Amino acid sequence: MTVQFASTGTTGTKFLPRSEAEAIPFSSQKVPEILARLSVDPDSVEAAEMAQTLRDCEAPAAKGEKKACATSLESMVDFATASLGTRHVRAVSTVVAKEGSPKQEYTVTGVERAAGGTDDDGRVVACHAEPYAYAVFACHLTPQTRAYSVSMLGRDGTAVDAVAVCHADTSGWNPKHVAFQVLNVKPGTVPVCHFLPQDHVVWTRSG
Repeated sequence: MTVQFASTGTTGTKFLPRSEAEAIPFSSQKVPEILARLSVDPDSVEAAEMAQTLRDCEAPAAKGEKKACATSLESMVDFATASLGTRHVRAVSTVVAKEGSPKQEYTVTGVERAAGGTDDDGRVVACHAEPYAYAVFACHLTPQTRAYSVSMLGRDGTAVDAVAVCHADTSGWNPKHVAFQVLNVKPGTVPVCHFLPQDHVVWTRSG
């Protein structure tokens, strides 16, 4: 298949210690205060992206979904372990052997269910990097979801260990979701699978 593996532009953004992150407001109602504390120009693109991240974090969860925005590594781990019902968890991300690899044809050389992702209840937590002045991840637990590790080899020899997620039940998704537009399907009709960018994380039970 032809694909390009790229980060979402948030790679390199660092987590704050939980104590520091929790001392900073995280609310769309306090954007001016947040920007001032983090020395971000209110008229900048970064400020607009941060405000959108706050709105996205405050948006209600979809039907059957559990969601939260993690502003520290500790809060991400807490959400993952609480959602999966165990402290025995495993985190996986897409790994590309060569940075800046172009869009090209890849050959799939192997597919495995992610460790711990074989439970009948299909519980998987995905955490997506969001644009912000420090590391913020939008994490969500969605029902009837499976995670896979996909080994791939690019035409230029680049090896990729990709993380793919398949959603079996999309009936509660927004009908305007980009996946339905790209695939030309309707919510709840077919499973939707996608690769995760390099700076996103999938959590599964480790055993």
